[in-house]
Amino acid sequence: MMTFSDEDKALLAEKGISEEKVANQIKTFKEGIPFVSLQKAAVIGDGLQRFSKAEENELIGLFQAKRANLSLLKFVPASGAASRMFKSLFNFMNTYDHKKESFQKYVDANDDSAMQFFFENYRAFPFYDTIQARISGKYDSDDEAKQLFVQEMLLEDALNYGFYPKGLLPFHKYSDTVATAFEEHLKEASRYAETKGKAKLHFTISPQHAEMFDEEFAVSGERVTKDTGTDFEISYSFQKPSTDTIAVAMDDSPFRNTDGSLLFRPGGHGALIENLNEQEADIIFIKNIDNVVTSDALEAISDSKKVLGGLLLKVQEQAYQHAERLENESIGNEELAQAKAFLENSLNVRFADDFETKDQSTQRAIMLSKLNRPIRICGMVKNEGEPGGGPFWVKNEEGTISLQIIESAQIDAEDEEQSAIVSGATHFNPVDIVCGVKNHKGEKYDLMDFVDPKQGFITGKTKEGRELKAMELPGLWNGAMAHWNTLFVEVPVATFNPVKTVNDLLRPSHQVK
Repeated sequence: MMTFSDEDKALLAEKGISEEKVANQIKTFKEGIPFVSLQKAAVIGDGLQRFSKAEENELIGLFQAKRANLSLLKFVPASGAASRMFKSLFNFMNTYDHKKESFQKYVDANDDSAMQFFFENYRAFPFYDTIQARISGKYDSDDEAKQLFVQEMLLEDALNYGFYPKGLLPFHKYSDTVATAFEEHLKEASRYAETKGKAKLHFTISPQHAEMFDEEFAVSGERVTKDTGTDFEISYSFQKPSTDTIAVAMDDSPFRNTDGSLLFRPGGHGALIENLNEQEADIIFIKNIDNVVTSDALEAISDSKKVLGGLLLKVQEQAYQHAERLENESIGNEELAQAKAFLENSLNVRFADDFETKDQSTQRAIMLSKLNRPIRICGMVKNEGEPGGGPFWVKNEEGTISLQIIESAQIDAEDEEQSAIVSGATHFNPVDIVCGVKNHKGEKYDLMDFVDPKQGFITGKTKEGRELKAMELPGLWNGAMAHWNTLFVEVPVATFNPVKTVNDLLRPSHQVK
């Protein structure tokens, strides 16, 4: 058992982290996190559903009929700064000098196709006019103009876009205004997360950006309310310091900074399960901050969300009925069989081989425990080469098989059998999730009860030139939801429009028609 100095204990107290938690994390570093055991890819007809147009319309109708009596919430992870979006631009700004070489010579020498594409199309960016107005008359050549353009975007005493949270960057240029991703989320929410004229949204953000989000909402909120007739209730939360994880040296001893203090690192987006757990709503839609579209494409996005919401309400109502029956100790064999069939066919639950040998009371208890879980309906997009986790049938250490969203880092790439399963996957996870977080009595689940701590990640990092190992908590839609009941549904490719690099803003889905 490691010992902590008074300074260590003060730091732990400040963060709200127990000594036991640190000890357990160090134990995990020593033991390692095992790769997952993929059984097969979830495909259409085997763990992944595809609906006909008639079925979609039925589910949309169900959602529309019930939404007025439900509390709805849109939950948007939005804490990341945009610095990674501008990686190629930062590199260009730090290395290019128009006085020493032409832009084309720089591109050719560095094989920088990203910057070539950027400047071939930069008039289509939503921030082009703003920057051109700021640098007008300050350059004598096209090459100097390019250098000034990027500096104006990124320098701290200029627009400083690299510091901005991604949600507050200009994303779409309309005839009379430029919209941020934040504003587009408001428009979207007015379509499917609104009840009685109000839509509620919760953004997880970084503390240093809170004032910026408030200022943006003061402007765009009023504009979207005027255009849609929807009022908005916006709330924010921050990733908790108590979810930071200890870093260790390569020998698994706690990594210490040069001043002797323990090094903790953010636990990744899996830490947000605690933020999600604090939300009060019947249905929660989860979608990343950068996955938005222009206003003209909203109808298809909205219909897709309503399909997922309608499916959740349909299976949830059936789950509630079976749970109520199973609580009756005098339940008959026929009702037991119906509950088991529902769990297997509608909720993708798999039972142990010896389930049928157990007595009725034990079977009833097992099925109740399987039913009394949060439900997530996860949209899945056809795999067209985009990065992201995928839908798989997975066996855990207890031998239980379930549907899971699995990232590539969780899979042993050197295992030929596992790699073959991955190559057979047809869809990937665009982070398009609709959550039911209450039981049949209307009580909210404690979502922390359904996390699989064995699905975290260990990665290699450096600090002050020294190597270290860092740990990410089980991802929000991976291990943090591992013990939820899970349904995978194919959604249109058009619903997935992430902005990972600045050049993604040039894609058709981000150009106003």
